[in-house]
Amino acid sequence: MKNTFLKSILGAGLLFVATACDDFGDMNVSPNSPANPNTGSILTSALRSVGGVVTNINPALYVQQFGDVTYIEESRYKTVQFDYAGMYTGPLNNLNYIVKLNTDAETKNTAAANGSNANQIATARILKAYFYQTITDRWGDVPYSQALKGADGFSPSFDTQQAIYNDLFKEWKEAQAQFDGGKTVVGDILLGGNVAKWKKFANSLRAIAALRLSKVDAAKGKAEFAAAIADGIITSNADNVAFKYLSDANYEHPLYNNYITSNRKDFAVSSTFIDYLLKTNDPRLSAMADKNINGAYRGVPYGVFPPTWKAQDVSLAATSMRQQNSAANVITYAQVLLAQAEAVQLGWIAGNAKSLYEAAIKASMEQWGVYSASAYDAYIKSPEVTFDSAKAIEQIGTQRWIVLFYQGTEAWAEWRRTGFPKLTPAAKPLNGGTAIPRRMGYPAHEVTLNKTNYDAVIAKQGKDDQYTRVWWDK
Repeated sequence: MKNTFLKSILGAGLLFVATACDDFGDMNVSPNSPANPNTGSILTSALRSVGGVVTNINPALYVQQFGDVTYIEESRYKTVQFDYAGMYTGPLNNLNYIVKLNTDAETKNTAAANGSNANQIATARILKAYFYQTITDRWGDVPYSQALKGADGFSPSFDTQQAIYNDLFKEWKEAQAQFDGGKTVVGDILLGGNVAKWKKFANSLRAIAALRLSKVDAAKGKAEFAAAIADGIITSNADNVAFKYLSDANYEHPLYNNYITSNRKDFAVSSTFIDYLLKTNDPRLSAMADKNINGAYRGVPYGVFPPTWKAQDVSLAATSMRQQNSAANVITYAQVLLAQAEAVQLGWIAGNAKSLYEAAIKASMEQWGVYSASAYDAYIKSPEVTFDSAKAIEQIGTQRWIVLFYQGTEAWAEWRRTGFPKLTPAAKPLNGGTAIPRRMGYPAHEVTLNKTNYDAVIAKQGKDDQYTRVWWDK
């Protein structure tokens, strides 16, 4: 009896073990690492970083569109080292993965459920080039050809900005021609999978990037600009590219978060910017800034310490542009028109610089919702604004500064390239210098984790501070 009982237990145990082995088949499979990654979700994740690129406040402070309200530090250039690691491990890595999944024979058929392979690859390539341009424009020489290799490349070398730009032109040109008539891309929160808009976006980025070469390689810039125009650029405000935030506390507009959610009000529109718009009676002012508690436009004094004002005394960014779900402009028709006006003035393309310049002002007023024929006519006839071929580059640069309000990364790049508008640095910088920064210092982890390549890039590019100029900044 006893033996029979023991045999029963043993048999049941063996049966349990055999059954359990079958049940444990997927125990070690992580639900966070699906066998078939959703490329649509990966694209959405990458696109979420576009807003942060556009609304980064430091470049907007450098070009004096904004100023500090309470802690007068960043308008005095206190931070020297800025970290770009999140761009590589985040959107760039995600976009690289999308290309891989849509290229590899084992995954491309599954990936195609979220858009044709060609359409997904083209979209990812355009975005990768966009993110890389913003990185190299801030830091200069950066990891590029050896980046995004994971365990195969923990210590990438730094490519020259010239080499990076040459490859960006290639990527944009090839990518915009790569789209096919297949399934629309899923997860595109920027342009809704609209292929025509993606092509115009890529070509417009190419044209604007081509102008960066105006002082270092005009022949290359001229050729790339003409090619981009020929392939088709933004032609109306309907083509504007804007990143839309959500009516959700988890992903709301940065200024709404700062002004309303956090109730900090760290930044206001600068006196430099507001005073110029007041001087020229610019109708866009009301769409860019609010009046202060006394019902007047008063910019926050730029880089002045100690502060003698409170947030209620100065003009914050306009309520209309910093709602919880407001959009951040990525590239606009007015911006592209000004690029064409400059290209004509440089002799790169045929056209009428005056007409393009005035069309850009009109498009900008329409974009900001303040256009009227009378206001526009009065504005373009004002002494500061009336087109003068002898000082056209300065006028175009100054209008670009206005058009690019709160597109600080691009505004800072264009100011460095052209020198316009003429800006006076903060009186007492906190970074050991005396001028407006020309670049951002490399993140500290490059010094400690990638020292050999860091030393090499410093020897080649120059001192790792805010005043070593990037390649195109002459």
